[in-house]
Amino acid sequence: MNDVELKKEQGSSVISARKLTRTFVDGKKEVAVLKNLDLDVITGELVAIVGASGSGKSTLLQLLGGLDQASSGDIFINDQNINGLSEKKLAKIRNQNLGFVYQFHHLLTEFTALENVSMPCLLAGWSVNDARKRSLELIAAVGLADRAEHKPGELSGGERQRIAFSRALATQPGCILADEPTGNLDEATASEVFKWLLELNQKFNTSFVIVTHDHGLADQTHRKLTLQDGHLIR
Repeated sequence: MNDVELKKEQGSSVISARKLTRTFVDGKKEVAVLKNLDLDVITGELVAIVGASGSGKSTLLQLLGGLDQASSGDIFINDQNINGLSEKKLAKIRNQNLGFVYQFHHLLTEFTALENVSMPCLLAGWSVNDARKRSLELIAAVGLADRAEHKPGELSGGERQRIAFSRALATQPGCILADEPTGNLDEATASEVFKWLLELNQKFNTSFVIVTHDHGLADQTHRKLTLQDGHLIR
């Protein structure tokens, strides 16, 4: 029994990739960054993807999130093939099923932490009261209940990134895609933020796919994969 078959026995996939290929044109030649790549991310699973700079880690994350289009292959989000969907339908699927966290927090500086976390809920049509209740729960879940009314400029780097994770979880997505989420933080702060990430994963049973250069953090996840020569290696 291979890894994919074993994972399927353990639970349902929130994201799957099948024979995923992504090529780019470099001058007069095509360069294949991803080559017939397969991946299954199971409900509640914490997956780390490591690899050399330029190996295609961020490209893979963008494809999984429907932010870029594969040259060939298929991507399924909750068993729905997203290939060929309109941008409007893709945006709806992203809002309902995925959350995103980047190296820089991308919080709106003029809004409080509570307002930033509430934003995805309000865009999804939630009532103000429901959005506020959900946001306060998530902010408390990362230990920042007393900072909910503070603006990003009044928060530390680690606090801002914890709020970014809360915002990513706002609409109860099945999976969070995180691209170097601790890359801008010092080692101690990165470890602290990652501790909260592990707690969020356990508390909400939300899957995480994390691109990171930090092998120490990656070793704490359920599964660590290396992207090398266009393929994922266990």
